[in-house]
Amino acid sequence: MTEKYLAQPDLDFIAQVRTLGGETLKKCYQCATCSVACPIAPENSPFPRKEMIAASWGLKDKLICSGDIWLCHECGDCSELCPRGAAPGDVLSAIRSVAIMEYAKPKALAKAVNNPKMLPFLLGIPAIWFALLAFITMTAGETMTKIFEFIPYFDWAHVHEGGHVIAQADFFSTWFVDLTFVPTATVVVIIFLLGLKNFLTDIHENAVLEGKTDKTTLNYKELFQALIRVIPVVLKHDKFNECEANKDRATPHMMVLYSFIGLFIVTAIGFIALYVFQNHGPYSQLNPTKWLANISGVALVIGSGLMIKNRLDKKDNQLTYYKDWFILGVVFTLGLTGMLTEMARLAHMEYFSYFLYYLHLIAIFELFAFLPFSKMAHIVYRLTAMTYADYGNRK
Repeated sequence: MTEKYLAQPDLDFIAQVRTLGGETLKKCYQCATCSVACPIAPENSPFPRKEMIAASWGLKDKLICSGDIWLCHECGDCSELCPRGAAPGDVLSAIRSVAIMEYAKPKALAKAVNNPKMLPFLLGIPAIWFALLAFITMTAGETMTKIFEFIPYFDWAHVHEGGHVIAQADFFSTWFVDLTFVPTATVVVIIFLLGLKNFLTDIHENAVLEGKTDKTTLNYKELFQALIRVIPVVLKHDKFNECEANKDRATPHMMVLYSFIGLFIVTAIGFIALYVFQNHGPYSQLNPTKWLANISGVALVIGSGLMIKNRLDKKDNQLTYYKDWFILGVVFTLGLTGMLTEMARLAHMEYFSYFLYYLHLIAIFELFAFLPFSKMAHIVYRLTAMTYADYGNRK
């Protein structure tokens, strides 16, 4: 018997998709050129035609619960060949943004991150917070030193006692940095874990319902094994390199990806060196950790800069919206302020270096505190969807 499906259009969802970058949605006349053109669409129930149809009908639940929307790498092949200019790649990007807002909690914060009117508040709150902590660091040093005398093994000042002119810890205590970002990172991880739990359950139920998998249950051991198989695919950008229209985006994406991996390693080394071995900064330029930091920082600036340039060069074929500019601006600012902070310190421009470091901290906060709610969250959700597709034998 043919399965019956009761369509319940969500007009608010259609409006939301169009606001977040899918304004061309209604141009689609379901010719299926997009699914034929896509080089990475699965053989069984390929995308994005079925997603365009579902979005046009406002079938929010059907789309948000589908892992297929995350398998799309927004390479632009479908949008370039679409005879009606419906830009399926942009529509799927908008649907993913809606999905991010659905799975991340609280939803109010997710909506704020994607609302340009809220940007002054998203920037102003960390700006005030870091200014306050900088004031305490610079004016209450003696008081804090006395307090830390009662704490064994730990010192208030995390800088060398001699041999340097400028140390950022003199302006903004390392303790304050870590007491800000460690809890923030912990909350972000919890938000992602809660979201991913629901996400995995939903995409599995959707895959079973639509016959995209031969798995009837979720086996987390096998999922982990699939993750190990998928990671090299992500690191080599194999799927992205199969695309044609925007193949030039692959290299900048890889530069940004590897720069974040490098900076994560540097941060972990610095944290352990400081709190375990009491090795205070700033480090010498001859230190291998500093080499990795500098190389990663330069790669981040160049990679994000090229991503911005590509967006500007292809503004007619690849539309860019606030959600895109928000994350591109944050990533570029993060890399640029980090490199300029170090350059200003080496040039003995003390207060200019401190100011740049202040901006750098704000950029770090914008990236990590709002990671589960911004377009950057696609790194986590896409990796999960690709892992499930491998686990579920999606063809």
